[in-house]
Amino acid sequence: MKTEIICVGRIKENYMKSAIDTYIERLRPYCKLEIIEVKDSDKEKESEKILELLEKRSNSKIITLSEEGDQFSSINFSENFKNQEQDLVFIIGGADGLTDKVKQASNKVLSLSGMTFLHDMARLFLIEQIYRSYKIIKGEPYHK
Repeated sequence: MKTEIICVGRIKENYMKSAIDTYIERLRPYCKLEIIEVKDSDKEKESEKILELLEKRSNSKIITLSEEGDQFSSINFSENFKNQEQDLVFIIGGADGLTDKVKQASNKVLSLSGMTFLHDMARLFLIEQIYRSYKIIKGEPYHK
């Protein structure tokens, strides 16, 4: 199973890049994580590009991050990775969010919190939760 994160924009701050890279490295024994960055633009153009990318991933499970999505505990979130045969694709929008078309193309809409985060932070939090999920599934220490 492959896991991808399609996200708008690049990470600009070195401290954030470092934190994200740390979790990507920790994930290597568990899964192949690929990050696909879509250029910052207006919401419509960003969403069009994301939808183009999704056309090539029709057999994947698509999970979009949005503040109005469902919230899960870390344990419930880990169920997405347990016995998963489909590739997983997560989508993180830009500063203006995502169009309804992108959300409708998703199998699930997920909220990391009732709060709004910078998309850089959302990327870090998502990758950390993916790592935590694998630790939970494997019964390895990390999640308390």
